[in-house]
Amino acid sequence: MSNSIAVQAAPTLRLHAETAADLMVPNPISLRAGANVREALVLLTDKGFSAAPVIDDAGRPVGVLSRGDLLIHDREKVDHLAPSPGYFYEHELHNKKGEPIDGFEVENVDPTTVSDLMTPAVFSVSPDTPAAKVIREMLALHVHRLFVVDEEGILIGVITAMDVMRHLRP
Repeated sequence: MSNSIAVQAAPTLRLHAETAADLMVPNPISLRAGANVREALVLLTDKGFSAAPVIDDAGRPVGVLSRGDLLIHDREKVDHLAPSPGYFYEHELHNKKGEPIDGFEVENVDPTTVSDLMTPAVFSVSPDTPAAKVIREMLALHVHRLFVVDEEGILIGVITAMDVMRHLRP
């Protein structure tokens, strides 16, 4: 008596995309290099992104900011608040309209900018780059995303590993 198990081979998957333009998500949401840490944190968490491209004023990619970059920054920063005074002047307890302030808090705003935290490496391809080359570059560079830029270097799309996976079909 023999025990044999039938194993069915998975179908061969094929990439249904010819160029980077076929793979990319156009008009990606990005961060300005001068944005602050709070803006970056809100964008990444609200959109559920693991990272976002960072662009300059002309729309050219200058780096990538990831959740990991924000976590490292948060772990390494030291937060010292100024001591609060033992008293307040009467005029300090009213708003600009003269109305009394019931209570108030002082927010300690982190002055760190996205450009201070981002990874300044930019790996990009043109929209007409063959899809197979896009995948080879992602593997060779060990990256999860590539930027797609036009002739002037303006960011027009992003290709992530998940975008590649979406184009695989039997």
